[in-house]
Amino acid sequence: MHQYFYRKKVALAGDPDHLIPLVEFLVQIDMMPIHIVTGTPGKAFEAEIERLTAHLPFKVNVKAGGDMFLLHQWIKNEPVDLIMANTYGKYMARDEDTPFVRFGFPILDRVGHSYFPTTCYRGGMRLLEKILDVLLDRLDRDAPEERFELVM
Repeated sequence: MHQYFYRKKVALAGDPDHLIPLVEFLVQIDMMPIHIVTGTPGKAFEAEIERLTAHLPFKVNVKAGGDMFLLHQWIKNEPVDLIMANTYGKYMARDEDTPFVRFGFPILDRVGHSYFPTTCYRGGMRLLEKILDVLLDRLDRDAPEERFELVM
């Protein structure tokens, strides 16, 4: 399913302990995290994200000690194909009509989130499935009638 991930721009918000491995994961599947915000201050976070994204063809917006308002402004200025954040990211996703994957803590508007893995092999496969599902849902929603098929 690589063709659905390739070069998709992603905005991320969350805790540094979640965002650093998530950025590494997304870069490995050829997605492009372009806006990354954490509320936790610290230069080490920004330096690590810059190291992980140094090979990308653009400079990544990254802010430690930032907030959702800043992320929303970045998304307005440079739209993305996917937003990944906790429950509060759904407001940006709705405002910008952008696919949204809930990731991190807290997830307040879905039941059972804490029971499903997001780490190791099973967690990685589940995360791939979640990302792919929202991207394919968007393709189906926006497809003209003649392109709306059951064939992948």
